[in-house]
Amino acid sequence: MSDSLHTPEEPRPGPGEQLPHAADGSLRHTRAKGEPRFPDGPKADPAGSHFERRIRSFQPRRSRVTAGQADALQRLWPKWGLDIDGHALDLTELFGNTHPVVLEIGFGMGEATVQMAAADPDTGILAVDVHTPGQGNLLNLADQHGLANIRVANGDAIILLREMLPPDSLDGLRVYFPDPWPKKRHHKRRLIQPEFLTLAATRLRPGALVHCATDWEPYAEQMLDVLTAHPDFENTQPTGGYAPRPGFRPLTRFEGQGLDKGHVVNDLLFRRVQPRDQHRDLPPSATEAD
Repeated sequence: MSDSLHTPEEPRPGPGEQLPHAADGSLRHTRAKGEPRFPDGPKADPAGSHFERRIRSFQPRRSRVTAGQADALQRLWPKWGLDIDGHALDLTELFGNTHPVVLEIGFGMGEATVQMAAADPDTGILAVDVHTPGQGNLLNLADQHGLANIRVANGDAIILLREMLPPDSLDGLRVYFPDPWPKKRHHKRRLIQPEFLTLAATRLRPGALVHCATDWEPYAEQMLDVLTAHPDFENTQPTGGYAPRPGFRPLTRFEGQGLDKGHVVNDLLFRRVQPRDQHRDLPPSATEAD
């Protein structure tokens, strides 16, 4: 999953020279052939050895990285970033404490993530995305606000859940405005599917909240159907259906623009229930790599 920019080679700056920037302040591409985009930052394909013939719910987005984002990636990735490479992860070691941890899959440019982290400093947020500018922006915002409860993960959330996180290690799962894959032939790429929920349930503690939000009504209906039918989750709404937007989920600028245009945003809040079989493990299809 490469997010690299394919631009012509340019001379490298000499000693004391500034890296060249475009007119909009973004960092221009000056790498020699084969040189990593960010030597101390996120890898282009962290789980390359875990290649699988699997339909993915995401695709890399190529866009320009600003100078500030590039600086944050170089400076802060070794401290607050991690590549999803399939190796086991110790959340206590990662965050440096035993506070509860919530997994956020897809965070865009990170503004909402930073607001939630600031409002709840005793909860760690493990935020996953593949968008390099967004990763840099979130790191930059966390640094500016002095937040130490955010970790940024680069790569495939399925590999993170299946291979890197231990059972019952998460206190929540947030999926806000995922790609709706609106065309019918692409519905199979949507993240919220029964198989994904079965995997996620093994990593969520009983009582953990799954919170989804989308402004694509057909996808909201599918989410509601799939979550309602899954035996490991129950709707927090006594009468079923969608939930009011909880106060802890910020109203983002993008969402506000959509609401101004008449878009309907639906929130879903489901709770992980106590497993009927305490020894239940992942089904073979979810644990075995192709």
